[in-house]
This record gives sequence, structure tokens and C-alpha cells, in this order.
Amino acid sequence: MIRALLPKLPIALVAGLAVAGLALGAIGAALLGNEPFIRVPEVHLAPQEVFTIGGFTVTNTLLSAWLTTVVVLLIFGLGSRKAALVPGRMQGAIEMLFEALYGFIKGVVGERYGRAFFPILATMFIFVAFNAWMALLPIYPTVGFKADGADYVTTHLLRSAGTDINLPLALAIISFVFVEVWGFKAQRFGYLKEFFRFRNPIDFFVGVLEIVSHLIRLVSFTFRLFGNMVAGEIILVMITFLLVFMAPIAFYLLEILVGGVQALIFMGLTLVFAFMAVAPHGADHEETHAP
Repeated sequence: MIRALLPKLPIALVAGLAVAGLALGAIGAALLGNEPFIRVPEVHLAPQEVFTIGGFTVTNTLLSAWLTTVVVLLIFGLGSRKAALVPGRMQGAIEMLFEALYGFIKGVVGERYGRAFFPILATMFIFVAFNAWMALLPIYPTVGFKADGADYVTTHLLRSAGTDINLPLALAIISFVFVEVWGFKAQRFGYLKEFFRFRNPIDFFVGVLEIVSHLIRLVSFTFRLFGNMVAGEIILVMITFLLVFMAPIAFYLLEILVGGVQALIFMGLTLVFAFMAVAPHGADHEETHAP
């Protein structure tokens, strides 16, 4: 994989860097009795304060979320600013992304709901993916502030917003509200029949389970995204500490894939739950929701 990524580098150079990475990393240092080239990494689950505005605290994860938003707006704004019938590279890439996302959504829910769901679902995918990919930039683990007396960065300027549980929770709440609003909009008060059933004790218990299952989505969505983002960050930090050169590249490629997959899973689950909410459970299903 690394060789395919760097086809112009001689095999001897790639092998030399790999050996040097092994020797300078913690593994080689332990074998050779030397000090590792990189100090033992520290993992901070809680976001770190960067500065305050009045009484409002700006953390490195919040700053990362703002930066992701700005970058996404710039990319898609510049790419669509001079839209042409024959698109350029940036416009073509954006159109390909939108067509792929819309095709995926329409393939699940059809044309009718595909157009309605697309803006929110595509925004979720793009934000989650770009936030994960931007966290792989070298500026994230290297730029920051030093505490008094420290000779290393103790507070990073930027840190992936996905590793702050507040962002996955916020996205989970948005997903939850989106699903429930669309379900109520499509079925009106008939949507509440899924939760409030009073015909007999068994139906009542099933309704309670439906309420609990919808609320559980908040927890599952939050910790699925949070856990994968934190795990990815820890793996990259530890592999770089252990091997330094070359080997971490494979894990960076893996994290690019993981970021896209997590964004797709988050969007896909929201899409499925939204379609389940708008689809009536009855004989009139085909008539009411035919594309």
C-alpha cells in the first residue's frame, strides 16, 4: 500500500526509512537501550481550553469544528461560484460527490423523500467526513501551547471535533429530531400510534419499547462516532510513537477510509430510521408512498 502511494521513491529509500523508523521508535529504543525519538504521548479525552471570549470558553475541538465549517463552505462555495455547463475539476468533483450521495439516498427512499432528505443527510456526511480527514493534517498534533516549564506542547491548538463527545451528541440530537419531525410530518398524529398503544397491556408494553428504542438511538449514534474517532486518534499517536516513519502512513490511509465510512454509516442509519418513520405500517403503504 505504501509502495503504491509513493511509486517514485526507490525501494532502498523506503526500506531505509522503515528501518530508521523502527530504530528511532519506542520498539527500537527498547531493543537498543536508547531513548525513543518521540516522547511518550499523552491522551486527553476532555477538550482543552484555547482561549475565552468574555465568559465563553473556546476549546481546541470547538475551534476544529469551526475550521471544518469554514473549509467546507470555502470548498463548496468556490466550486459552485462559477458553475459551467462543462464543469472544471473542482465543480466536477463536487457534482460527483453530490450525485453519489443523492443516488445512495434515492436508492433507499425513492425520489419523493430523496429530494426532501438530501440536504440534511448530505450535510451530515460532508461535515463528519471532512472533520475526520482534516484531523489527519500535521498541524493538528504539532501546533499548540506549552505550559510553564514544559518543553513540549501540552495544549494543542486543534483537535478533531469528533473526539469531543459533545459533537457526536449534537449530531445524534440533530439526527433524532430530523427523524421524528419527518415521521410526524408524514403521518401526522398517526405517527404517535407507534408509541401510545392502549388496546391491551402487551400493546402498551410494545409502545414503551418503541419509545425506548428511539431514545437509545441517541446513545448509540453518539458513542459509535465518538468511539471510532477517539480510537483512530489513539492508534495514530501510538503507531507514530512506536515506529515513527513509514508504518504510520498505512494507518493514515486507513483513517481516511474510516472517516468516510463513519460518515456514511451515520448518514445511512439516519436515512433508514427516517424512512421507517415516514413509511406507514398498513395496507395503504404502496398507494400513499409510491414514488
